Amino acid sequence: MVDWAMNMVRGTTSLVPERPFFMYMAFGATHSPHQAPQDYLDKYRGRFDDGWDAAREEWYSRQKASGIIPSNTRLAPRNRGVEAWDDLPSNHQAFANRLQEAFAGMLDHTDHQIGRMVAFLEEIGRLDDTMIIVMSDNGASQEGQSTGVFDEMRHFNQLHEDVDEAVKHLDLIGGPRSHSNIPWGWAQAGNAPLKWYKQNTHGGGTRDPLIIHWPDGLKGQEGQIRRPFAYATDIAATILDVAGVGMPDEVAGVEQIPMSGISLRDTLTDPDAKPDRDAQYMEMLGHRGIWMDGWKAVTWHRRGKDFNDDQWELYNLDEDFSECDDLAEREPSKLKELTDRWWVEAERHGVLPLDDRGAGMLFRASRLPGTPTARRRYVYHPPISHIVSDACPSAARSFTITATIVHPASGSKVDGGDGAIIARGTINSGFALYVSQGKVVFDYNCFREHSRVEMPTGLAPGTHEIVVQVDRNADQSATATLSVDGVEAGTAHIPMLLRIISSTGMDFGRSNAPVTDDYLAPFAYPGTIHKVVIQLPEIASARDRKAEVEAEARAAMTRQ
Repeated sequence: MVDWAMNMVRGTTSLVPERPFFMYMAFGATHSPHQAPQDYLDKYRGRFDDGWDAAREEWYSRQKASGIIPSNTRLAPRNRGVEAWDDLPSNHQAFANRLQEAFAGMLDHTDHQIGRMVAFLEEIGRLDDTMIIVMSDNGASQEGQSTGVFDEMRHFNQLHEDVDEAVKHLDLIGGPRSHSNIPWGWAQAGNAPLKWYKQNTHGGGTRDPLIIHWPDGLKGQEGQIRRPFAYATDIAATILDVAGVGMPDEVAGVEQIPMSGISLRDTLTDPDAKPDRDAQYMEMLGHRGIWMDGWKAVTWHRRGKDFNDDQWELYNLDEDFSECDDLAEREPSKLKELTDRWWVEAERHGVLPLDDRGAGMLFRASRLPGTPTARRRYVYHPPISHIVSDACPSAARSFTITATIVHPASGSKVDGGDGAIIARGTINSGFALYVSQGKVVFDYNCFREHSRVEMPTGLAPGTHEIVVQVDRNADQSATATLSVDGVEAGTAHIPMLLRIISSTGMDFGRSNAPVTDDYLAPFAYPGTIHKVVIQLPEIASARDRKAEVEAEARAAMTRQ
């Protein structure tokens, strides 16, 4: 990504040097899967052996000493489900530490990439007049649950992962054969001194670092800390203000919604400035919060419960950075003022009606007409670009793949014309239809348990129609049948048809992420792929439809 970004800036500044540039670099870090080059993983071996309680205390103390958090900040108690480190079995400690090492290696590697971009801007003389904003989008993840996970896709397929089994594969964590995520204990340590996590509206979910570097615009302010409340929506308003660009009322004849954030420019240049901010609502999966005049009211919502039964908490953030001292009972009038205002802000910003029916309902728009997944039949004409998971056909139920290809003569490019026709997923889970040693193969990878069906003879040069029929059974197993030119080549039993296949998308004519050890990426197919059709059956019942939508939604949540 950084090399591409450098080339974009290099081209822009070379052709039109007087024109400012805007760049948004959205790194995958530190979203799961946590992966990094081996030397970065090795760098953190043993660094977290003292455990999350000791690390949280250390990081909290360091933040206070450096002035990042107010000196009177308290360290929030451990969240529900976070055990004391010393009470964990040794296997759980070893597993949790290796997961945290992978997280740290990935973060360090990302930091190095940001450093490369900064060095490049300095090299071309653009660093001092470029505003660089570094921020996170949410607090540390809670998807790793209490123990952490070796392969997060097992969790999203609602499969239990045995720590005593996973700990046997510690050396795979952080590499391509893992899809790991940290446990709650390390997530709360990463959120120190706060409580709760990503998806929540408490500080651990919504309070993130914001670093702004702009030497020419912030002369005399270097290294200073600003404490006034700021929100993610302020970033766009600040950039427009600094660039001297107003928000248009219309774009291409379409009326624009009002800008909801405020510019932070005065706050950046004047340590005593008070932003002209009234109130800021928050809502995520039914959890709610509102900030107003230094106070914050917040709820932790239980799915399926009446919203009117939610227990509101009240904090004075100006005196209680980490939301430790709940003032709801002592300040009932202030709490009512904030909760009443929450409903006003929610109405004004289109939050209502509240919906906690799960991720399935939140992603129901993916089936609207005109969207990539609003169909049961998908027709592809390779060569085409990589298809992201959100645009892939559902793999939750039965499906049929029909590929029309022109196979090259043996030896024309690769012996046997070997290469991937279609590949979806990774070495951890997915499926691939490919030619290996001249034979057509379909491999379904269920968490490294492979179901493989292979054509008994080599594929002759010329035009062929290859069909893979995957039929789901009532017990969630499936049968894969491979046919070539109308002749059945064999079947394979799939012990479990996954509702979610990896978090990676799909490719035609290559396999950018290998699904099996049969080949190495990119395994480009040397023949011609005229067309690939993926047909999904019509859904017979509302129950089946709900199951498929919820599976798609869980898949989408893995990428949020």
